[in-house]
Amino acid sequence: MTLTNADVAELTEWRQMLHRSPEVSGDEAQTALRVLEGLRALRPDRVITGLGGHGVAAVWEGAAPGETVMFRAELDALPIAEVAEFDHRSTIPGLGHMCGHDGHMTILMGLARLLSRKRPARGRVVLMFQPAEEDGSGAALVLADPRYGQIKPDWAFAIHNMPGVAFGAGRICDGVMMCPSLGLRIGLAGKTAHASMPEFGVSPLPAVVRLIPALLALGPGGVIGPDFRMVTITHVTVGEAAFGIAPGAAEIWAKLRTHDDAAIAGLHAAAVALVQAEADAAGLQASFAVQDHFAATLNDTDAVQRLRSAMDGAGVPHNDVGLPLRGSEDFGRFGVDGTRSAMLFLGVGERHASLHNPDYDFPDSLTPIGVKVFHRVMTDILG
Repeated sequence: MTLTNADVAELTEWRQMLHRSPEVSGDEAQTALRVLEGLRALRPDRVITGLGGHGVAAVWEGAAPGETVMFRAELDALPIAEVAEFDHRSTIPGLGHMCGHDGHMTILMGLARLLSRKRPARGRVVLMFQPAEEDGSGAALVLADPRYGQIKPDWAFAIHNMPGVAFGAGRICDGVMMCPSLGLRIGLAGKTAHASMPEFGVSPLPAVVRLIPALLALGPGGVIGPDFRMVTITHVTVGEAAFGIAPGAAEIWAKLRTHDDAAIAGLHAAAVALVQAEADAAGLQASFAVQDHFAATLNDTDAVQRLRSAMDGAGVPHNDVGLPLRGSEDFGRFGVDGTRSAMLFLGVGERHASLHNPDYDFPDSLTPIGVKVFHRVMTDILG
């Protein structure tokens, strides 16, 4: 069973509608409503709304008992202003679907069309439209929702589009697929003074100058392996935007990455200790907050084999070149308590705009390929 030409045309229109109206993590109320509208004619047996925020889960039951297979997409966009000039460009200032989540949702909606025409022979299929992936909170919130236990899957699968890879080609590996990461927000508080008398204040600027290279040295990057550590400074502020005030406060935002979840805790502790020692020596008060915490995405061997088999059946070439990736994804949180999970990358072209670039747009011609792979996985497991 495949999508018809009419399906592809309608799904393209639906994806472009989503692209025009992006919503960021935690604010996906209208996107969730559009998903519900798209599902209405496709007759799922059950729809759960408000999962972990604005999440939507649609369930199709098979005729006989069996396993539960979940396919997941993300609802949220990014706070990035789009620069493209095509007709379906974002209409929301400062926001855009620069990661292709509109395309991921469309792949699930395409699978829903096939499910509406032929249900699985056994078990059940859950299509999970998950909120708040971009800030790392969504999957954890869905898992913490008491209703998730009613649909807890035996298998969980996800597709993410991938620029830099030949169009329609797959990338997948066992084990670590994407690295864990966390955002460390560092505050340094001293005392402001008149710019003509800085000696009467306590400026954090010298500490900031010393801390930036020291933090970077904790995570120099390199080849991804057990010893991989990477620190990226993403934002720095010092003082007020005024010529008459010597600064009394500063913030440093650092993104920490490692190979596995145990190592990220160690890198976090080392960064905090480094900052605290510098603050103590400089007479500053240090504060710390963790944001955008992503667990490692670990691909289960059996789930990977299901995806590889589906790609072989669908004529999708695949390999593990360039894996694992340094980037992070919160899909890995679903692979707990016996759920066998795996994520697949699908190439959008070697010269396609990169993810999170202001000119990125998901290619609609990738939708039928993603639907075909997911549908083969479903029928291989559930018949």
